[in-house]
Amino acid sequence: MKARPTKMKLRNMSEQTAKRLALVLGAVLLVLILVIALFPLLDSVGKPYEVTTYAMGSYVQQSVYGDNSEEAAVAAADAIQALENEISWRVSGSDVQKLNNAAGKDWVELNSDTMEILEIAQDVAERSGGAFDVTIAPISRLWDFDSERQEVPDIDTIDALLPNVGYEFLRLDTEENTASLKNLDNAVDLGGVGKGAACDAAIEAYAETGAEAAIVSVGGSVGVWGQKDSGADWSIAVRDPNSDGALGALSIESGFLATSGSYEKCFTQDGKTYHHLLDPETGYPAETGLVSVTVLCDNGARADALATACFVLGLEEGQALLESYDAEGIFISTDNVITVTDGLQDRFTLTADGYTIAE
Repeated sequence: MKARPTKMKLRNMSEQTAKRLALVLGAVLLVLILVIALFPLLDSVGKPYEVTTYAMGSYVQQSVYGDNSEEAAVAAADAIQALENEISWRVSGSDVQKLNNAAGKDWVELNSDTMEILEIAQDVAERSGGAFDVTIAPISRLWDFDSERQEVPDIDTIDALLPNVGYEFLRLDTEENTASLKNLDNAVDLGGVGKGAACDAAIEAYAETGAEAAIVSVGGSVGVWGQKDSGADWSIAVRDPNSDGALGALSIESGFLATSGSYEKCFTQDGKTYHHLLDPETGYPAETGLVSVTVLCDNGARADALATACFVLGLEEGQALLESYDAEGIFISTDNVITVTDGLQDRFTLTADGYTIAE
């Protein structure tokens, strides 16, 4: 059995290792705070089975109700992990990795779940004019917001990679369940829909296992299943982009919420802050006067894609896009003005100070 590290050994730890440890611990603490802030404000539906796991690069938190709540939660966690193994470009042998490896060469047969997610992504890409685009992978990998050492990429490199980005390069054959990428340098990254799709997978697992009710949170995406014993709506906390607390509460019967915010992954260089919500047209972080968009609709992957698309489009075009999907949203601007779409105005309650709700 290994002995615990002594204080002397910790003192001798290299400065680089110490910094990495501090970053990891800080990230864990931040995620836990965000999970608490984002997670629903639950009231009586009986005592839930609660569990937290890790997948899709985020903490997955479940509260499941019913006699078989633990079984349902396990099934949901397994479904999310199986989905990640299908759609993550980082997982060896995944559908997305196979698709990217065959770029410019062959059509690839895909799992039905992967195909459905790609269809949703392509639909949002087309209807948003490319504001959301899963073929942004060459640019998002260049920025690499998940790395410890972040810096603004060289402009010439961005310009060289941009011609490889375009949703029209991704071709789908829904009858054969196959897909292809037109050019050798094309690549797909489903990170922009993955967490919402994970909520879809969890909700499907709850339905199949007979859970009475459940809420699942994967990063900035939330899925709600079933109804309270009282028949009352669920109250979901919406993240305050300027703090680790809640902006307010949103009352919903069911559905999926997804939030895209410039505060989620960002770094500062030469006095300017750069965030991970990239504009596929420019290759740089979108600058549309927004800091956060929260979307409510009937599908998790679609909510995820729409939240990103709306952020990139900006307030007016984003609202028009949501209307075309019969979806609802909450837009927060850089000057702390909150715009709530018509369907949510009676369902959203602002609790944070320093904000104004647009009329």
